[in-house]
Amino acid sequence: MTLTPPASSGRRHAGRLLLGSFLVLAGAGHLTFARRGFQAQVPDGLPVSKDTTVLASGVVEIALGAALLAPLAPPTRRALGWGLAAFFVAVFPGNISQFVHHRSALGMNTDTKRAARLPFQPVLVLWALWSTGAWPKERR
Repeated sequence: MTLTPPASSGRRHAGRLLLGSFLVLAGAGHLTFARRGFQAQVPDGLPVSKDTTVLASGVVEIALGAALLAPLAPPTRRALGWGLAAFFVAVFPGNISQFVHHRSALGMNTDTKRAARLPFQPVLVLWALWSTGAWPKERR
C-alpha cells in the first residue's frame, strides 16, 4: 500500500523553502549590504554593540535559513520551527524600537511604514510553525 502525503505537504515544503531563502538573504544583508540599516533596529541598552548584535543575528538567520532549506527528519524540522518562532519573537523588540525611536532604515522611513510592519512579525512566527509542521499538528 502506498501512502500519499497530505495535500498541504507541498505547500508547506514550498513555504519552508521560501522562508529559508528569505532568511539566508536577510542574514547576508546583516553581514554586508544592509548592515548599517539593521543597526537602526537594535534597541539601545544592550550589553553588546549594535554592530555585534547585527552580525550575530545575521549569522543566526543564515544558519536558520540554511536549516530550513536542508532535508531534515520531521522531528528535527518541527524543533527547528519552534526555534525559528522563538527567534522571530526575540527580534521583535528591535522592530518596536525602530518605530518608537523614529529610526529610518531599510525602507522604513515613516512612522506609518514602521507601524505597518509590526503586525507581520506574528505572521512570520506562524509561517515558521506551519511550514515546518511544528504547529498545528496535522490531523490523521
